[in-house]
Amino acid sequence: MLENKKSPDQVELLAPAKNFMAIKASGLYADAVYFGVDAFNMRMNADNFPIESLPKIANMCHNPSNPSFRKRKIYLTTNIVIFEDEIAELEKIIQAAKNAEIDAVIVHDIAAIQLAKRIGIPFHVSTQANVSNSESARFYEEIGAERIILARECSLKQIKEITNKMTNAQIEVFIHGAMCSSISGRCYLSQTLSGSQNQSANRGKCTQPCRREWKLIASDDHEFIYDGQRIFNSRDLCMINHIPNLIESGIISFKIEGRMRHPHYVETVSRVYREAIDAYYNGVFKQKIKKEKWITQLKQVYNRGFTTGFYFNQATIKDSQLNSPANVSHFRYIEMGKILTYHPTGVAKIELNNGTLKNGDKIIVMSNDGNHETYFNQTVRDIRYKGDNVNITKRATEEKPVIITITVDQPTNGKKIDAIYKFTDETYSSPKYDGKKRKSTYKLK
Repeated sequence: MLENKKSPDQVELLAPAKNFMAIKASGLYADAVYFGVDAFNMRMNADNFPIESLPKIANMCHNPSNPSFRKRKIYLTTNIVIFEDEIAELEKIIQAAKNAEIDAVIVHDIAAIQLAKRIGIPFHVSTQANVSNSESARFYEEIGAERIILARECSLKQIKEITNKMTNAQIEVFIHGAMCSSISGRCYLSQTLSGSQNQSANRGKCTQPCRREWKLIASDDHEFIYDGQRIFNSRDLCMINHIPNLIESGIISFKIEGRMRHPHYVETVSRVYREAIDAYYNGVFKQKIKKEKWITQLKQVYNRGFTTGFYFNQATIKDSQLNSPANVSHFRYIEMGKILTYHPTGVAKIELNNGTLKNGDKIIVMSNDGNHETYFNQTVRDIRYKGDNVNITKRATEEKPVIITITVDQPTNGKKIDAIYKFTDETYSSPKYDGKKRKSTYKLK
């Protein structure tokens, strides 16, 4: 029988991570992080981590070098469908997680559950298992699940009922992020249209055909029956205004979707939900100005518009984003320049190649490679150009870069490994598309 863990002092805030920068991004706000390695997870198109990095991840979260960071639990996702010839490799990964002192694995396939039990690492049952009633939840509880991540189709009323019937297993739910048009992600549309298991959502490689416009044509006379909206393209889940209801339902963990998302997205969403959770426990959640600020900040980062999903009502066409397959925010990450060198005194030499910087600008300092972990944001100050202090730089372009130095708040890498970005809705031009490769940098006008 599991030790009773149903009632921690406060609800857990669980953040996603696609790389080391995303792990660092949530350090001030999240209580736990979930991530995947290079095999057997539902986001195989994310950066993900080599299995050899598990001890480093554990050390970053269990023993943070930044004293302001929270000690965080870490959960490894191994939640895809597993085939016969993959069991041995899966066992190696779960054993490596155990050896690295990962706190739990997130699993779906019964084989993964059996391996986790045999190896002796706690396991959480993925939303891929579609647990939507107490009988299913109790089944997983009885075979040893520490936690059950409920299907996203559950209403808040149903969640309360399931939670109340658990003896030891904790209940986790998604509170923010992308929503799949199929039942908690158990979808075969991508695999069917591509004609290959290599593009299956259940193997972590969904091509997201649900985000496209769809037309229905009668096969006999080629008549259009339905013509062209994104009817399967769900808006993003957003439960920021309903934190008290969720906490009072007995849920243990609030999960943010986003293992494909930018580190700044992870930081922003984690910070906003941390503020909301703390506001509830401090008795000030109902202040309207806070709610308006939270929604405004969430709308700035990547989103397809917001919905409360199935929490209160059956989802309808109003919960679909009919106009855009992707981001509806007007804010973009604008790369301003590369860091050439960093001095231990805190001075970074920067090759500015896009627009201008001035004292007081907010910037993100971030690695341009997911294998590195530089990530922080700060206010620009102490700009020096050709040895002189300046308030604003000359306008820089790729053809005519401007070399400056600024004081940075944390150590960085040189040799153009790290770059500086603005997150802004200033006027910019979109990356050009030449039919083969889309450039990644937006240009300030």
